[in-house]
Amino acid sequence: MHVVLLGTYDLGKPRTRLLRQSLLAIDPGLKELHVDVWRGVEDKSVMRGVAARLVIGLKMLLGYPCLALRYLFCGRHDVVVIGYMGLFDMLLLAPLAKLRGKPVVWDVFLSVYDTWARDRGMGREGSRKARLLRWMERRACRLADRLVMDTKAHAALLQELHDVPQGKLDAVLVGAEEGAFAPAARSQPAGAGEGVSILFYGQFIPLHGIDTIIDAALHPRGRAHSWTIVGTGQEATRIDTRLQDADSAHVLRQDWVDYAGLADLMAAAHVCLGIFGTSDKAASVIPNKVYQTLLCGKPLITRDSPAIRELVEQDSEGLYLVPPDDPQALLDAIDRFAREQADLPAVLHRHLCADFSLEALTRQWRDVLEKAVAR
Repeated sequence: MHVVLLGTYDLGKPRTRLLRQSLLAIDPGLKELHVDVWRGVEDKSVMRGVAARLVIGLKMLLGYPCLALRYLFCGRHDVVVIGYMGLFDMLLLAPLAKLRGKPVVWDVFLSVYDTWARDRGMGREGSRKARLLRWMERRACRLADRLVMDTKAHAALLQELHDVPQGKLDAVLVGAEEGAFAPAARSQPAGAGEGVSILFYGQFIPLHGIDTIIDAALHPRGRAHSWTIVGTGQEATRIDTRLQDADSAHVLRQDWVDYAGLADLMAAAHVCLGIFGTSDKAASVIPNKVYQTLLCGKPLITRDSPAIRELVEQDSEGLYLVPPDDPQALLDAIDRFAREQADLPAVLHRHLCADFSLEALTRQWRDVLEKAVAR
């Protein structure tokens, strides 16, 4: 199978890098037609200032004609893959693939409209901008032969949002990069009377439910433990204000850690946290940090959801699923971990990691491409 990976896909995202690795395993001669628009933009929703937006706009203005010409003369291929974030790629480049009679697979990964208008609440659903985003995304969905999300629950959300035919939808797990994350030596269990070391890292977005973590940390039960909270983003200023206004000497706050340093940060913690948000999207996704924690073999506490149940049927050793937006349940899970930690296996989650290994992801992507070509 000859594959073209086309567009402005964001190689800063683990999802895109893992997609690229999977496609290279499927087609070692993979043709990459790429213009790097998003380098250095970690969170697209918080780009500030006219200059930053102009730079992105200029890159797109110069990049799309170049991509169009390169694609039209790229030679023989069987299928075109457009990665995240591919909304504009779909609208501007997918019609060229259709002109050449080639099927298009779009790794939607997330709905820009749902993220902007619903999950993050950055605009009214009925506003002109929201309506335009929804129309653009619906049009892009119609152009694709296969639409890929990260879970079946998330695919169902996209189907409902844009009236997508069930037969066009697929789900491929996000996974984690095995070169960056590997089973680590277990932290020395906390001694009697000692607190547990707890780590959360990520972009500060509503989906993560960071207020639940802060409520738990500032609760009298939470003050017995040490908390490390790493990240920046949409809600960072408000969260920092909460911590500054409280007695929070037991909470270490860091703006950011380089990607290469995350594994070391995780190794130093007793237990890592996932997400605790209440939105439909929070119930439909399994974020990077969950896969990364599982791959590192670290104990994990995260919200129970239809999405996580696609990966794990129930609590297992070192994995604690709690209701969303429930600080008391989070603290109960920490207490349970503290009681169990000495008896946990040296290496956790091996049976789960097999389902999102690079080999497993490659099989999932191959299945998607074969269905697109057959169609």
